[in-house]
Amino acid sequence: MTCWKRKAGHARPLRHVACLLIAPLCMAADYKAGVGRIIITPDKPIYMSGYAGRNHPSEGVIHDLWAKALAIEDAKNERVVIVTTDLIGLPRSIADIVAARVEKQYGIDRAQLVLNSSHTHTGPLIRHNLENMFELGPEDNQVVTDYAAMLTEKLVGVVGSALSDLAPANLWFGNGRSTFAINRRQKTPKGVIIGENPEGPTDPDVPVLRVTGADGKLRAVLFGYACHNTTLTGQFYRISGDYAGFAQIAIEETNPGATAMFMMLCGADQNPHPRSSLELAQQHGKDLATEVNRVLGEKLARVHGSVHGAFQVVELGFAPKSREDFEGRLKETNVHRVRHAKGMLRLYDDGNPIRRYPYPVQAIQFGKDLTLVALGGEVVVDYVLRIKREYGSKGIIVAGYSNDVMSYIPSLRVLKEGGYEADDSMIYYGLPGPYDEEVEDHIMNTVHQVMKRVGRAAVQ
Repeated sequence: MTCWKRKAGHARPLRHVACLLIAPLCMAADYKAGVGRIIITPDKPIYMSGYAGRNHPSEGVIHDLWAKALAIEDAKNERVVIVTTDLIGLPRSIADIVAARVEKQYGIDRAQLVLNSSHTHTGPLIRHNLENMFELGPEDNQVVTDYAAMLTEKLVGVVGSALSDLAPANLWFGNGRSTFAINRRQKTPKGVIIGENPEGPTDPDVPVLRVTGADGKLRAVLFGYACHNTTLTGQFYRISGDYAGFAQIAIEETNPGATAMFMMLCGADQNPHPRSSLELAQQHGKDLATEVNRVLGEKLARVHGSVHGAFQVVELGFAPKSREDFEGRLKETNVHRVRHAKGMLRLYDDGNPIRRYPYPVQAIQFGKDLTLVALGGEVVVDYVLRIKREYGSKGIIVAGYSNDVMSYIPSLRVLKEGGYEADDSMIYYGLPGPYDEEVEDHIMNTVHQVMKRVGRAAVQ
């Protein structure tokens, strides 16, 4: 429908009255947007990731897992594609292949592609991610290999689907709040354990990006939360997206025809509270969906302007380890620590002990209104709190679990306190041990560099 402006001496066309009644239909589109989605549920029983205590493959499906893509194009034909997945995490070995193929087939360079995982602990084991949790037999190992190949194809395909769906659109941004996450780093006389720490830092923010068509109809909702998808604990053997999966389902049921996409934020040291039942996973998902729907109904800030992306890799170092350190573990009773030690010693035998790790940092800027920061790994909440202090909390999304999930990413505070997020988790990720004490400085310096390149200034 075309809106006409009234000119002096001319009557106002009747269709202008209709435009006043349905103003969103008459709003010029700032962008083009396209949405793609594809089911990535395993087609056969598969080992599930996230809990080392599991000892057999999955036993059915609660609801499907999805890969969803949102493509956005500005007035200068610059594009960005955000992909969300109901998975524990995408390792670099898969993300790099997907990114290279997306660039070759669709012309989207690495800085313009974001790959985020929800970190559900009731999803499949992903090749090269947390593999040290299990020692698989040949048949189970082949299932994991086949799933990784299928997943790679589908991730490339869902990007293409979103790009082929591009149509005039507008973007709107707002924030909600949810409080079912609790800091899990419980301090005890014997050190930090995974428990409950009500006094620990959290991030209750629920960022919401609303994508509407030129007709004002809701097409997609991108939302996030900083909390582990671990409502369903290790005794659960049915595939699901945990609370994030239930939240997406609930949002889509309330908004027929729209695609809901969940981004995992910096929730590495946050757990749902309470947890350990299917009913609680459903309730947390419903609560999060209710808050997202509330925000969708508010007057949100309109996002304008050009799209800019920056992607940079920084080398993170590890605290010193020697061959003797790992040889000393071989007589321990913990099978995971022994398996890890053997893996590290094989690298020494090959002359390639791990000394550093390439860590991805990314920023996407939409005009002056919205910034998406995408950090690799399981990022603790300290990073989002620091980034918001330095860059302001308005118009910003800070996601972890993006582009590569290689380990937990502790802040200096968490590193010095020790515990699972700082050290113990490294045996499951197949890395030599804790990062060195420069880890936070290296990451934040790289954040500053990509923010400068996309034009987001620090607050004064």
